[in-house]
Amino acid sequence: MPPSISTLGELRASGWVSRPVKAEIRANAVARVAAGQPLFEGVLGYEDTVMPQLENALLAGHDVILLGERGQAKTRMIRSLTGLLDEFLPIIAGSEINDDPYHPVSRYARNLIEELGDETPIAWVHREDRFGEKLATPDTSIADLIGEVDPIKVAEGRYLSDELTLHYGLVPRTNRGIFAINELPDLAERIQVGLLNVLEERDVQIRGHRVRLPLDVMLIASANPDDYTSRGRIITPLKDRFGSQIRTHYPLTVELEQQIMLAEATPPVVGDSGVTVAVPEHLMRVVAEFSHLARSSSHVNQRSGVSVRLSVANYEALAANALRRALRSGESEAVARIDDLDALAATSIGKIEIEALEDGREGVVFENLLRQAVLATFRDLVDPSLTTPVVEAFEEGRVAHTGEGLPSAELAALAAEVPGLADAVAPLVGPTASEPAVASAVEFVLEGLHLSRRLNKDEASSGSTYRSRS
Repeated sequence: MPPSISTLGELRASGWVSRPVKAEIRANAVARVAAGQPLFEGVLGYEDTVMPQLENALLAGHDVILLGERGQAKTRMIRSLTGLLDEFLPIIAGSEINDDPYHPVSRYARNLIEELGDETPIAWVHREDRFGEKLATPDTSIADLIGEVDPIKVAEGRYLSDELTLHYGLVPRTNRGIFAINELPDLAERIQVGLLNVLEERDVQIRGHRVRLPLDVMLIASANPDDYTSRGRIITPLKDRFGSQIRTHYPLTVELEQQIMLAEATPPVVGDSGVTVAVPEHLMRVVAEFSHLARSSSHVNQRSGVSVRLSVANYEALAANALRRALRSGESEAVARIDDLDALAATSIGKIEIEALEDGREGVVFENLLRQAVLATFRDLVDPSLTTPVVEAFEEGRVAHTGEGLPSAELAALAAEVPGLADAVAPLVGPTASEPAVASAVEFVLEGLHLSRRLNKDEASSGSTYRSRS
């Protein structure tokens, strides 16, 4: 609950001290860093790279621009900075721009204090209400950010020359708080000039009004590096206004990608049908590996980036297809298999921007990346020595059939029927795995042997057949 103080006189008597928003954030950041706590929760992979730079910027009291491709948690970090604000802040009651009771800015607040003195009413603002955000678009106007003459107030009888006729924009309304601009280069250059004027010179002209606005705002912006040369640019004076420019990045390892994917994804759960849904470890790794390979592929436009949202959407689609397959077959446990990876096309192709020379070949690029991801995961997780007896069994004439319509029990039975296959599958599932889990591992091992060019694979509409290469 906010404090019970309700007048300016009570606030002075309480000993409350006004401080700039950057000093407030710095003090709270100091407390967290000294206690060994992260600045905010829910962002993984930046502990040794981005976070130290961001901590330095906050301790230095800098305005910050986060530079990075899409899907690198820039907006999440910006919004989480509100946790470094004090929980409640006193303002002049009725103020549109969070006027400091000791240092009022607006004409309304100054007039109220002159009239009521220590009896001026005080209101308390929660930190969540001290955050303003704007997605920069070419049609953003000065009125949106700074303000405009309010025709309703004029119609009520005020003169145009009266400062009280102004309707303040987003930036003044975030006074004593944090204002964020996403995709800053998309903002028209003339609007960037107006923004600079407010943040640097602290005054602005609105329809002939020269309004002095000594705003207390921490400015955080995000931008894509490619924006500097394509859609727009940040004007040099505004760029100079930022004290720190911090480069974000994608997860550096497949394991970290997998952690983020699991933290963000919401796989389907169907309780009424009694079906449980699971994605085994080896297929989770395939999904994460797929995104990593896409980020290094020469067929994918790297300037637009490959978001972590690709991994999240693919994981959810994989679980959903496994669930759909189990519902159709009447199985009570849905465990994702290699066959379910085909569902990733719908969630992948739209999120990967193909190079111009590859136009029209999105499906081929997707298939190649998916095969590479399965092969890389197979080589990481399966000991080649364990698969030698399996290959020998196929060379002696063994044939295995797989497919989406094949029941899990039939696939799982292959582990016992094919010599050596149970030993190859065991490290993937453990000793007490269910039939659907064993079936998933069996199909993964067979596909890995095929991609390793140790087995042949014949594909048909009804499924796949694995046989000896000879």
